Amino acid sequence: MGYFVHEMADYKSGARKGSGSMTAIAKAISEDDVHAAADYFASLKPRQWIRVVETDTVPKTYVGPGNKRLRLPGGATEPIGNRIIEIPEDEAVVLNRDPRSGFVAFVPKGSIAKGQAIVTTGADKTVPCAICHGQTLRGLGEVPPIAGRQANYVVRQLFSIQDGSRGGVSSALMQQVVERLTVDDMLAIAAYTASRQP
Repeated sequence: MGYFVHEMADYKSGARKGSGSMTAIAKAISEDDVHAAADYFASLKPRQWIRVVETDTVPKTYVGPGNKRLRLPGGATEPIGNRIIEIPEDEAVVLNRDPRSGFVAFVPKGSIAKGQAIVTTGADKTVPCAICHGQTLRGLGEVPPIAGRQANYVVRQLFSIQDGSRGGVSSALMQQVVERLTVDDMLAIAAYTASRQP
């Protein structure tokens, strides 16, 4: 709950950037509303939202309505390369904003094991994530959970913290943690954390 309140304050102050809608929402709502929203979100039971699949090939995709990546009609595939491709499990359900359907995250083969090594040991590049995020990666105190988060979201946040475009209290704490990570490391971390039970 405390993390949510801090992040909303960072959006309101402009320390956290990258989401015009969240900035507008944070500036428009009262502190009481922020705390009510934090209480509400804290009361929700986490559930698996992402299914991670290691693969060499992925469906060809395009960005469609609602800024969602969708399969191109026809079933064509392409090499995954060094990317994470997230698409809805059920496009029709997701396009109608039904919150019951999740996503599949296609990741390069070997990503989960590489990510596990970085997350659990630091792999001589960082500190183990469990020190702050808890042994199960489901959060610890005011430190947010990272288990079961969307892989692309995790990569975006790590990269934004590393390049300094995401500011605020929690970002300042993460700055040294991410400074030596490569984009490949971030993809692997995201593949592993997304594969964990939230």
